[in-house]
Amino acid sequence: MVELFHSTSEKCSRIVTEGYSTSFFSAIGMLHTSLRKPVYNIYGFVRFADEIVDSFHDFDKKLLLQQFKVETYDAIERKISLNPILNSFQQTVNEYGIDAKLIDSFFESMEMDLEKTKYDSKGYQEYIYGSAEVVGLMCLYVFCEGKRELYDKLKSSAQSLGAAFQKVNFLRDVKADFNGLSRMYFPGCDFNNFTEQEKRQIEDDIQEDFIKAYAGVKQLPLKARFGVYVAYKYYLSLFRKIKKVKPARIMETRVRIPNYKKAMIIFRAGIKNQLRLI
Repeated sequence: MVELFHSTSEKCSRIVTEGYSTSFFSAIGMLHTSLRKPVYNIYGFVRFADEIVDSFHDFDKKLLLQQFKVETYDAIERKISLNPILNSFQQTVNEYGIDAKLIDSFFESMEMDLEKTKYDSKGYQEYIYGSAEVVGLMCLYVFCEGKRELYDKLKSSAQSLGAAFQKVNFLRDVKADFNGLSRMYFPGCDFNNFTEQEKRQIEDDIQEDFIKAYAGVKQLPLKARFGVYVAYKYYLSLFRKIKKVKPARIMETRVRIPNYKKAMIIFRAGIKNQLRLI
C-alpha cells in the first residue's frame, strides 16, 4: 500500500499550496494535469522551509531548519520519508532528476534569513538566486520532462521569472519585512526614508526581469505554457499596481490584487491561449 502513502503525501503538498497561496494554486491548476502534482510537491517543500525562517519565532529556527535540511537529503537518498511534504518532494526530485545543487542553493538562502538583515549587491543576487531562481529551475525540470536541450535553452528565462516574482514580493511586503523582521533585501535602500528614485531603480530592474522571462514563457511546452503565463500575468498586474503607489505608502500597506481582477486575468489569458497568442 506504499502507493497510498505516496498519493496521500502528494495531497498534503497540494493542501499546503492552496492554504498558503491561492494565486499560485490557481495558476498551477492551469497546467496540464500531469504537471500539477510535481509542482505542488516543489511548492510545499519551499513553503515549509520558508515558514521556518519567517514564522517560527518562538522556536529554535536554526535547529529546525538544519533538521529539515538533513531530512530532505535523507528522503532524496532513501526515496521515502515519513514527513509527507518531504516524501512528495523527493518523489519529484528523483523522478525528474532535479540537480541537488539547486537544493543546496535554496537552503543557503534560507540560512541567510536566519541571521542576515541587510544585503549588499552580491549578497542580494545570491539570495535571489537561492530563494527564487532555483525554484523556477526546479519547476523547469518538470516542464521540460527530461529534455535537457530545452531546459538549457529556457534556463535563463526561468531564472528571470523567479527573480521577478521574488522582487515583486519584496516590494509588496516591505512593511512586514522591515518592521516585522528587520530585513532590508534591496541593497543601498533606506526604508526609513524610501525615495521615489530608489523605488524607480528597483522597478526598472524588475521590469527587465519580466521582459527576459516572457521570452521564455512563450517557448515553454504547451502543457506548461498557459499555467506559467497566468502566474506571469498575475505578478505583472501586481507589479503595475505597486508602481502606482508612492514610496511612503508602500511602507504603510500591502498591495493586493482583488479576486475579480484575478478572475479577469485568467479569462483574458484563456482567450489569448485559445487564439495561440501566447
